[in-house]
Amino acid sequence: MYIAHVRKSDGEEQLLKDHLTECAELSADWGGKIRLRKTSYLAGLLHDLGKYSNEFQEYLKKAVADPKSVTRGSVDHSTAGGKLLFDYCHRNSRDPFSYILAELVGNAIISHHSSRGLQDFFTPEGEATSDYLRRVDEIEVVEYELIKGRFFQEVMSEEQFQKLLLEATKELKGFYQAEGKSRVKQNDTFFLLKFIYSCLLDADRTNTMLFEENKTFKQHENDVLLQSYSQSLEEYISTFTADTPINQLRSQMSEQCKAFSERKTGIYTLSIPTGGGKTLASLRFALNHAIKYGKERIIYVVPFTTIIEQNAATVREILKDEINILEHHSNVFTDQEETKERQTEESEAEKEALEQKQALMKDNWESPVIFTTMVQFLNTIYSRGTRNPRRFHNLTNAVIIFDEAQGVPTNCTHLFNESLNFLKNYGTTTSVLCTATQPSLENVGRALAKESDGEMVANLSEVESKFKRVEVIDRTTNEAWKLEELADFSEEMLAEKENLLIILNTKKAVRSLYQYLENKQLENVELYHLSTSMCAKHRKNLLDELREKLKRNDTKLICITTQLIEAGVDISFQSVIRSVAGLDSIAQAAGRCNRHGETKPQPVYLINLSADLENLTHLPEIKQGQEITLEILKEKSKVGHEEILSHTVQKRYFDQYYARFKNELNYPVKKTSLNLFSLLGEGANALEHYKRTHGSAPLLAFRSSPKTVGKYFQVIDSPTTSVLVPYKKGNDLIADLNGELRPEEYAPTLKKAQQYMVTVFQHELMELQKTGSIYPLLNGDILALTSNAYDLKFGIDLEAEAASGYLEF
Repeated sequence: MYIAHVRKSDGEEQLLKDHLTECAELSADWGGKIRLRKTSYLAGLLHDLGKYSNEFQEYLKKAVADPKSVTRGSVDHSTAGGKLLFDYCHRNSRDPFSYILAELVGNAIISHHSSRGLQDFFTPEGEATSDYLRRVDEIEVVEYELIKGRFFQEVMSEEQFQKLLLEATKELKGFYQAEGKSRVKQNDTFFLLKFIYSCLLDADRTNTMLFEENKTFKQHENDVLLQSYSQSLEEYISTFTADTPINQLRSQMSEQCKAFSERKTGIYTLSIPTGGGKTLASLRFALNHAIKYGKERIIYVVPFTTIIEQNAATVREILKDEINILEHHSNVFTDQEETKERQTEESEAEKEALEQKQALMKDNWESPVIFTTMVQFLNTIYSRGTRNPRRFHNLTNAVIIFDEAQGVPTNCTHLFNESLNFLKNYGTTTSVLCTATQPSLENVGRALAKESDGEMVANLSEVESKFKRVEVIDRTTNEAWKLEELADFSEEMLAEKENLLIILNTKKAVRSLYQYLENKQLENVELYHLSTSMCAKHRKNLLDELREKLKRNDTKLICITTQLIEAGVDISFQSVIRSVAGLDSIAQAAGRCNRHGETKPQPVYLINLSADLENLTHLPEIKQGQEITLEILKEKSKVGHEEILSHTVQKRYFDQYYARFKNELNYPVKKTSLNLFSLLGEGANALEHYKRTHGSAPLLAFRSSPKTVGKYFQVIDSPTTSVLVPYKKGNDLIADLNGELRPEEYAPTLKKAQQYMVTVFQHELMELQKTGSIYPLLNGDILALTSNAYDLKFGIDLEAEAASGYLEF
């Protein structure tokens, strides 16, 4: 009786053969989505092969009897499965597809407990090795022959195993070849690896969790839910009245999106002008398209966490489902874990504890509708470890809506394009770039494979003309504006208007202007400040209060904010002042002015602030966008102000933008000669590095370096950490997390905590630590802020004095 796990609650044993076969079935079901059922089955079947050793069985008995007597994870049980495949498919075969099978499945198996994720086939820096070959060909597996014998005796005969290998090899050959020609590029192999790895990780974690909780696997009935959602949405839309020209346009575009859902799987664009109702229009397309083509889920990817809750709450209310619509923000644990990983390697005990948290969070993206961020989407594909990649297989056979698609980080441009191309070509996933300011991703070096006639909105120029609600007025000057001049201009505006929105490029500038106007004590004028130093709940409360006062329109007010208000915030001011930035940001700012066409076109003023007030040295993307916009503004003879926000001018803007950042699009790694895009599969430099050291290259089908990609990949360049703040109910959550939580309380408590988290950069975290304003919860897994360091006007206060007499629990 060979054991895989022992349940902590009652001592029940899970047989190893049951764990292997159950994982194999789960992995196969998910692998079948891209016609790799047999291949994925093998991954699940062999992943814990090493547990058949006497060494592991003794280790498990000791761990159950006295957990302190053993070192968690001290017995290697993941190498054996990869070695078995290498022996049968690499040593004893000359079939290239047999090599592919061994490498594809073997790498997933040897990496399924690694904090570094998938192993490099070729390492592009340092010692020229192949991590994969070292594990499967060079390391001696203890009791290897014994392990094989027990597997062939308990699970399947050697003859049956060899038959399975032949079937999987044939399956891979069919996947790779179309009409006798290879259709898989080298870069595609990176995503194939991630897909098989994802199927295995999710199968292993899911089966282990089900055993621990004494439950059976239940497939989500997403198809039934999506049908119900579509009916609820159509009922909701039927209540709309086209009582204004703007609402008539919104209705027309929504109908166009529904009709467009008949189109086959592809990469499409939805260029509804800002304020045109794109969230519901894109949802209408996605639901109808998913139902027609059997897609399993709809994933909304947004640029900022600030708009997830708002959009998710709206969709929940319309679709009448409070349970199955998932919000996945930046994970409460994530940023700290990734920072710690980069500073020091985790112990095996820490890795096991992390995997237990993963199971408790159940964040594998199996829900029918998911709202997440661009950071989480890209981490699912490119980050290291086991938590994020677990979700990758659920990106296939889906509809993915990229809300505000221009928010793709510049250095991730080619990585983003290549992943969407893979999901379209092999994963039957339809992607929609949904924004009023379409980035020209089809014109960069590694082009996004958009459909040539893939715009959902017909007659864009005509729609833009009818949708015009603002006049963009250029007030930029040769001598940049000073703080006093901006304050005076704001007062002038309020002499004409009841309310004013001012959007600046930095938190420092926003705070400086707010404090300056506050000190002037403007008569009968209310001031509001918004920034990302506030938690989401704080901002939401302020925005709700603002909307109510704007609706009543009985008091003058000024709202001063960063660009956080520009994406997905349904709010309308009589006029806007925008510190000049990229045209995409200006278009978003314009969407907060006269949003519903309440009056004739209203003014959006562009200004340029002095460098001492708004220093963009460390914000190169905003700085370059600003420079291009200023150049376009100067071309008065070619581009009139009324055309500045047209899709033709926007295209010219993005073409110039990507041309300026041409050398950044491949994700170059600072202080090295590497770029991550070249490590997906081409691997030329890594291959040469190996040859120089060893004299020749090994016979490997794959050239990718996924471990090195994960080592350097960060969506946000500077390390960040999420901090739980004591804003209103945040105090209660801090108290809860200071106490003892039952396992079933983790997920709901941490979900609530997301509304009260603020992301801080490393230098900000250090400042807070200096003043004693940060303290740990849950053994340091979560950080909390002291009450004196959170200001109701500005959010986190880096200049707060040390808390006197503060008691740490």
